[in-house]
Amino acid sequence: MFGAEKGKAGKLDGKGLCIGIVQARFNESVTNALAEACLAELAALGVAGDNIDHVRVPGALEVPMALQAMADKGGYDALVALGCIIRGETYHFELVANESAAGVTRVSLDYQLPIANVILTTENVEQAVARQIEKGRDGARVVVEMCNLLDEL
Repeated sequence: MFGAEKGKAGKLDGKGLCIGIVQARFNESVTNALAEACLAELAALGVAGDNIDHVRVPGALEVPMALQAMADKGGYDALVALGCIIRGETYHFELVANESAAGVTRVSLDYQLPIANVILTTENVEQAVARQIEKGRDGARVVVEMCNLLDEL
């Protein structure tokens, strides 16, 4: 095993994978675009539509709990967290951003399940809109690549 480099090319074959998506509704115009881009990219990578469960929650702080429920249910090869947190005038931005990210990571590590964290944290709506399509696609690529890598390890 030593000397063998795993995951170098990033295998992007999604055939046969079962993916769960949790989308926050807060800043819904952005999260809808994230979801559409993610779903389109999953399809392009070979993930069958019947193998994708897509649920919506109120906001970014609720995303980790839904991810955990999906992980508890089992049957998923990977999960995707979609959301958008835009800085406001108070400290609330930092709390929501930090706690949602920590929750997503905790679920991933506790269940040894790949989770793409595509919860955008931006200064303003313009930054979020500029990132919504590419980051949605990235989330799909991340989970497919990680599923394939973990199968190799």
